[in-house]
Amino acid sequence: MISEKSKITIIGLGVLGGSYAKGFAKAGIQAYAVDLNEDALRFAKENHWIKDGSTDPSLVKDSDLVISCLYPHTFIQWVKDNQKYFRPGTLLSDVTGVKRKVISAINDELRKDCEFIACHPMAGRESRGLAYADESRFENANFIIVPTEKNTKEAVDTAYQMARILKFGRVCELSAEEHDRMIGFLSQLTHVIAVSLMNTSDHSHLADYTGDSFRDLTRIANINEDLWPELFVMNKDYLLEEIHAFTHEMESFAGLIEKEDYAAMRRKLIQSTKRRKQFDK
Repeated sequence: MISEKSKITIIGLGVLGGSYAKGFAKAGIQAYAVDLNEDALRFAKENHWIKDGSTDPSLVKDSDLVISCLYPHTFIQWVKDNQKYFRPGTLLSDVTGVKRKVISAINDELRKDCEFIACHPMAGRESRGLAYADESRFENANFIIVPTEKNTKEAVDTAYQMARILKFGRVCELSAEEHDRMIGFLSQLTHVIAVSLMNTSDHSHLADYTGDSFRDLTRIANINEDLWPELFVMNKDYLLEEIHAFTHEMESFAGLIEKEDYAAMRRKLIQSTKRRKQFDK
């Protein structure tokens, strides 16, 4: 469990790692940080977001809790290269947006005297970098804990405690399979739709005429081109299922327009309105 004496080290001071650092500091817990960017480390330390930081991964020594805010493949490689610095009993956590392959890879590599508890803060933004770190993004956001049979009760309890410290609105547990299927629909499919809409053709000359509907629908097309292909491929079985289902529904709607079937279109719109209301709770 996390206490005032706990040493917490954040790996990666990007927008999410920086937000974690700010959230901990606001709660009176100054974490440590490892990052390749010395300017980011200096900025975070000068603003009292972290107690200390280094480009040297050995800073994690004596840490009770290590939180990786790295991209999935980078995270896996980082653990392979640097777990030698972990003290026995170190608890490792993450923020990655896919879980089955990450959990499998980390548990295959991680020393038996350490433990990995997978977590996913559902608080992403389109902006990148420490300059956009904002702990307020966690308020009312969902925090998902993804335990396995390898996890102890203490590790799961620590994940819940971390979510409370960072002021997340709702905390829940999902299996890795439940998580990845959910994320395939709610997040990955929606990003693919937004990107595809923007790439259908170049309508940038219409920017002066757009309304809220287009802006709302395409906000997430402003996307991290390095991270998201990793997430798509690591979850491609579930994501491809969702893409095929969506494509089928689009083709079905196109057929209704072609046939001028007003009644069937009305039924589709009524159903979508009813389902959408469930997300306004």
